Amino acid sequence: MSAEKLRETLEFYRDLGFTSLYQRAPSEAPVRETVSADSEPVRIELPELAPAGDSLQRIRADIGDCKRCRLHEGRHTIVFGSGDGEARLVFVGEGPGADEDMQGLPFVGRAGQLLTQMIEGTAKREGIPLERKDVYICNVVKCRPPENRTPEPDEMEICGQFLFRQLSVIRPGAICALGATAARALLGRKEGVTRLRGNWYKWRDIPLMVTYHPSYLLRPYNQNAKREAWEDLKKVLHFVYD
Repeated sequence: MSAEKLRETLEFYRDLGFTSLYQRAPSEAPVRETVSADSEPVRIELPELAPAGDSLQRIRADIGDCKRCRLHEGRHTIVFGSGDGEARLVFVGEGPGADEDMQGLPFVGRAGQLLTQMIEGTAKREGIPLERKDVYICNVVKCRPPENRTPEPDEMEICGQFLFRQLSVIRPGAICALGATAARALLGRKEGVTRLRGNWYKWRDIPLMVTYHPSYLLRPYNQNAKREAWEDLKKVLHFVYD
């Protein structure tokens, strides 16, 4: 069973209120023999989805000089995340680009500058006192994929454990998934952003909105997408901060 499937299974049982399961105790008979129907059941405590007392500092320490997948081969810096560790709103992107890889911070290149303008510009127009530093921003994968390609499923799964823990520690009021890769990682859905955007979903019990990745909005022919992204963000900001 993959790590992601295991997390989903544990979430399912915990959401139902189960904290433990039972299995029949193995008999002293040879392994090939069937366990008798009257053998004593053994209680198994379900493992925690994240370590007790988890924190962003502990997660970063656990990542270390990560070499768990092939992405480490071309990276310059691990890009963990930035912003308020107790933020009420978290933005999740796909992965670091060249500027992020050099500076070690998410969304600092052209797409990041646009994201900052969107957050602060929309907040100002809507009368919400909010700056970029007041939210938390991170990515599905923490190392830059070669030539900014889309992360492979195994890379997303390996790094996804750390994203899962980041979101579990912060427990924001809402999550904004930027682009199809973030939506796939958090929702497990393969539809395109145009079909997912503008609607509320749930990551565990946290409301989640999908919208376009800022890099997509930088393309000159995506004028309608820009308008839709601003509408999505306005909806998210009012939901969280009103």
